[in-house]
Amino acid sequence: MTAAVRHEGGRLLLIHKVDNDFWALPGGAMDLGESVADAAVREVEEETGVKVELTGLVGIYTDPGHVMVYDDGEVRQEFSVCFHARVISGEPRHDSTETKAAKWVDPADVAGLNIHPSMRRRVEDALAGRPEPQIV
Repeated sequence: MTAAVRHEGGRLLLIHKVDNDFWALPGGAMDLGESVADAAVREVEEETGVKVELTGLVGIYTDPGHVMVYDDGEVRQEFSVCFHARVISGEPRHDSTETKAAKWVDPADVAGLNIHPSMRRRVEDALAGRPEPQIV
């Protein structure tokens, strides 16, 4: 799952990933016994240092044509739930494990970043502010 965190002026919290050199929304996998919402909040704080509160659903993304292949040989089909979130506290910082950077990005600057097409779709949907969640 991922979280689209917006800050004053509409800036979006993005991370620069260590594993694939792409920019992305913060997020990750659920831990055993954790809800998807709790996992999104935890992952944002772990990856960026920013504590958030979820405020809505951007969309559910399940493209069967998108297969992720990792350096360790793991292969997975994409499934992501993307949430809107607001900042409670904290300032962006990298974690040096999964993220080499975390920062607030002006929406006008998103187009110039190296973002995987499936993540770009989530970012664009989050920035569009549609009243109904996207289910794709």
